[in-house]
Amino acid sequence: MSARPAPARTYLFVPGTRPDRFGKALASGADAVVLDLEDAVAPDHKAAARDHVVQWLQSAAPAERARCVVRLNDSTSDWFADDLAALVGTGVTQVMLPKAEQAQQIQFVVEAMPRVQVLALIESARGVAQVDEIAGTHGVVRLVFGTLDFALDLDLDIRRDPIGLSYAAARIALASRMADLEAPVAGVTPQLDDEARLLADLALARCHGFGAKLCIHPSQVLSIHRALQPGEAELVWAQRVLAADAASPGVARLDGRMVDLPVVRQARRTLMAAGL
Repeated sequence: MSARPAPARTYLFVPGTRPDRFGKALASGADAVVLDLEDAVAPDHKAAARDHVVQWLQSAAPAERARCVVRLNDSTSDWFADDLAALVGTGVTQVMLPKAEQAQQIQFVVEAMPRVQVLALIESARGVAQVDEIAGTHGVVRLVFGTLDFALDLDLDIRRDPIGLSYAAARIALASRMADLEAPVAGVTPQLDDEARLLADLALARCHGFGAKLCIHPSQVLSIHRALQPGEAELVWAQRVLAADAASPGVARLDGRMVDLPVVRQARRTLMAAGL
């Protein structure tokens, strides 16, 4: 049995109108690249962006396509049906559905593209209210928190205090866990030259159980990867825990603390995060 691939930690957006940047985005080190047909594309350029994405996917190597996600226009838009029709046969494996608020939206995507995996973008009060149903819908593989649109929907001033995101973030993380999905994806940090803000946003998301983050610039990718990488002290601790458990399974002690099953599992998770 083949090992389950590690979940993506970073999803880097690139506008569908900029095919010259598609390859550069893949070379940035991001785990996944989001070819965007929605927010990054003006209405007059939707058709051109769709054509660029379709042509690139058809000519891309399978390994490149496997790292790409196409963000569709939302299901109430004039472009949604054309997006789905154009993507059939391109070999794309994942799409991101914005403004996910009900299971029927995901079902429509899966009916049009039966083999595609859907990342459901939760970015409204209605989406949060229906997040359990959305997470459990066939085809959904991961939830994504659209923090900026959610803040706009509820008129939250998250620039001053992000506490208004906490309830929704917790709901999204719990729904992901109950549906046995990967840990959800945190929203973007729009400040491009503020690594402290980027890492603070990531830390808050991690406190709520998120495991990845959306990026809007290649410079954000490495910072996120470094922050998610366990430090040397954490790795040493994890190795000592597993050694203690191997020596005395179920009854081990380390630094005055019982090494019970949750501690062992955390140690294994830490080593897996480091690729060990």
